[in-house]
Amino acid sequence: MYFPKILTLFSRPLVVLACGILWTGLAAAQQSVPAEPVAAPAGPASDSVILDMREAYRRGDKARLAALLPAARGHALEPWAAYWELKARLEDASVLDVQDFLARYPGTYQEDRLRNDWLLLSGKRRDWQSFAAEWPRFRMQDDREVRCYAVAMELAQGRSVSADTVAEVRRDWFAQRDLDDGCLLAADLLHQAGKLPFNDLWMKARLAMENNRPSMARAAVGLDAPDVAPVVAQIQNGAMRYLASRAAVGTRKGQELIVLALIKLAAQDPDQAAAQLEAKWSVQLRPEENHWLWGVIGRQAALKLQDNALQYFSKVKRDKDLSDDMLAWKARAAMRQGQWRTVGAAVEAMSAEAQKEPIWVYWRARALNAQARSDADRALPRQLLESIAGVQGFYEKLAQEELGRVIAVPAVPPPLTDAEKAAARGNPGLNRGLIAIGIGLRSEGVREWNYTTNLHTPGGMADRELYAAADLACQREVWDRCINTSERTRAFMDFSQRFPMPYRDAVVKQSRSIGLDPAYVYGLIRQESRFIIAARSGVGASGLMQVMPATARWTARKIGLTGFTPDQIYQHDTNILIGTSYLKLALDDFQDSLPLAAAAYNAGPGRPRVWRAPGGTGPTLEGAIWAENIPFSETRDYVKKVLSNTVDYAGILSGKPQSLKERLGTVGPLPPNTPDMSKELVSG
Repeated sequence: MYFPKILTLFSRPLVVLACGILWTGLAAAQQSVPAEPVAAPAGPASDSVILDMREAYRRGDKARLAALLPAARGHALEPWAAYWELKARLEDASVLDVQDFLARYPGTYQEDRLRNDWLLLSGKRRDWQSFAAEWPRFRMQDDREVRCYAVAMELAQGRSVSADTVAEVRRDWFAQRDLDDGCLLAADLLHQAGKLPFNDLWMKARLAMENNRPSMARAAVGLDAPDVAPVVAQIQNGAMRYLASRAAVGTRKGQELIVLALIKLAAQDPDQAAAQLEAKWSVQLRPEENHWLWGVIGRQAALKLQDNALQYFSKVKRDKDLSDDMLAWKARAAMRQGQWRTVGAAVEAMSAEAQKEPIWVYWRARALNAQARSDADRALPRQLLESIAGVQGFYEKLAQEELGRVIAVPAVPPPLTDAEKAAARGNPGLNRGLIAIGIGLRSEGVREWNYTTNLHTPGGMADRELYAAADLACQREVWDRCINTSERTRAFMDFSQRFPMPYRDAVVKQSRSIGLDPAYVYGLIRQESRFIIAARSGVGASGLMQVMPATARWTARKIGLTGFTPDQIYQHDTNILIGTSYLKLALDDFQDSLPLAAAAYNAGPGRPRVWRAPGGTGPTLEGAIWAENIPFSETRDYVKKVLSNTVDYAGILSGKPQSLKERLGTVGPLPPNTPDMSKELVSG
């Protein structure tokens, strides 16, 4: 329940059987001298040894890891034990240590993850010989920094790189959320080789400043102009003060620094940044710089749901100078004001990749339909809607309804054969993943499972293999792997896997007793916890319905639940009682609006009251337009997924076609004199 959810599980051990399959083929003991004597067990290693080693790894206790490793031999999770022991001392390990590990556990997740770690270390050391030896064997290819190091190696060895490779480094570097050595090195070497122009370096600095990452901005500037890189810190600490201290700019570097300062100011106050740009700086900047800045200011105003956002965007004379994110917020702001021509123009200015996303296919089609005057005009929007229509997601469902079709549960695919089920049961990676999850190592288990289904072979498992893997997870009631794996099938969908209903009696009975649609509750639980009873977010939201402790106490008082204690939130019946009761209170507070109540559940009830109509006035919007304009990306995604899930669960529970548009409804200004639950919750 609201605030970002980064699931950390304090798992009670789950009983996970080994499916009658003997674990064979694990390697012989690694040669190491234990720091303290630990007697090897007479039989297979116990789970407690593995858990002790995971704790020692977290503490960085190399001696304890080395001492425990012999006792982990023979356990199904031995590859994890050996990985932790070597990873903890990798800085001091020899090439032979690494090669011995890779040979001992071939084809496993741990082998390729250790290779990943070794590649990162080799790149950091500029040990291109060691890097070159393992890079071709790296199966996962999922680490941006490793990919950047691979390009840096080519350049350091005097080899040329293709335009596609340069474009990939640029994408990886621009997509970084945190500064790393590999992509910075690759960018630097490409710049020195004349492959990455200075404009790209400053563009990276702009993007970093927009996302409040000053160290990344400074590093990017340093590649082109080390002498002015320290100025980035001055701008970060006082953008307006920096602007006030400058009268004019006569150099390219000076112009770019002014751009960075105005970007920073816009994040704090878009109107003040607009006034500064208009009164003083626009005449001193190039057209592209002006366009970018008006895009930044427009985006910040749109994020604040200001009515003048489109006025700022209108000062951009060339939409192609804007980023996809700016254009997305231009389109959203135009939706709010019913300016469909502007919506269409913004989408058409996006990159080819962005235009293919279902969200922008849908809104482009809507924009074209709104402007259509004949059947011929409606041909292209219909074609666009046809290209995404279906039941697999929020915009796919809306496209389906826009075409006049109902949303129904798809046909069940042909059942799995005994051979397909046996192959899943016999897969070592899937088994290790389930065993790890079963003894409380959820993070490790999830990574092992995802590697096995997605990355072990190029392109991941085929549909029927995924279907069988999902079935295995469903049978073991590991619901998050059941759902996530089933969602990856492309040619068919099995809704019984994708939308399971654990605790059905409790959820349905409790929901109906307080006037809630069980489908809505299930749609929310699926998004909150994937039915993991022990789920706990980084801010303390707990259980199936991810209830915050303060919210749980407040709700318990509101519903007259006596004797409530915080530990009860992990009891599924209590969690469902508290979570559904709070959801019902939110729904009542927002006049039965499903999107508003879902937003309140995720972001707190105070924020949706502001988002529904800033200042208490504004138009009544389609629910989809309102949801798409939620300023928080997590909450925006959450609301759309909860409502989409709700439609799917309603179809399963009722056996009847459903409408997403009906559930989205409309969202308008708050009725006068409406009580504010958020104030009571905070004060309570």
